Amino acid sequence: MLRRLLQLYIGLSLYGVSTAMFVRADLGADPWNVFHLGAAALLSMNIGIVIIATGVLVLLLWIPLRQRPGLGTISNVFAIGLAADATLALLPPVESLLARSVLLVAAVVVNALATGLYIGAGFGAGPRDGLMTGVHARTGWPVRRIRTTIEVSVLLVGWLLGGVVGPGTVLYALAIGPLIQICLPWFSTRSVVKPLAEKAQATG
Repeated sequence: MLRRLLQLYIGLSLYGVSTAMFVRADLGADPWNVFHLGAAALLSMNIGIVIIATGVLVLLLWIPLRQRPGLGTISNVFAIGLAADATLALLPPVESLLARSVLLVAAVVVNALATGLYIGAGFGAGPRDGLMTGVHARTGWPVRRIRTTIEVSVLLVGWLLGGVVGPGTVLYALAIGPLIQICLPWFSTRSVVKPLAEKAQATG
């Protein structure tokens, strides 16, 4: 249990670190962070606070879907935003395009590692992933279609709010799936990996 708890919080912390790396690279981010960045700019708030507020609002959408949050869900709401703000306070802006490009690639890799860690710990999905699985459970629609619809919608809203869309957004979209597929078995018990594999086969 202690190992799984450490894995959960290391994973969530690294996810926040990857968010800060996307921000400092300033070459585009994943759809949710495009939304977070756009909302943060509009509201003149730290991105970490926006991440936490968004997590709480998304969690409220679980109620009509009859989803039950776990420890990982609640921890996800707060830990990622706090880690992102803490990392941004320590990580200075980067000027060189080469350095920003390296930082971008590193952000995608760290994001995949972080996802594998916190999902593999088996303490429940984050608010955003739980929204996807909740809609799937209630409607029977394919997970892939639901995830695409949610992320395209979030990306569009984030872009309209002023979030940065760029090569990093494309790189994330192309690379994150294969990278998570590689990373998840490293950190997961069989009880976590097997249901995920079965769900992928059923909904793919």
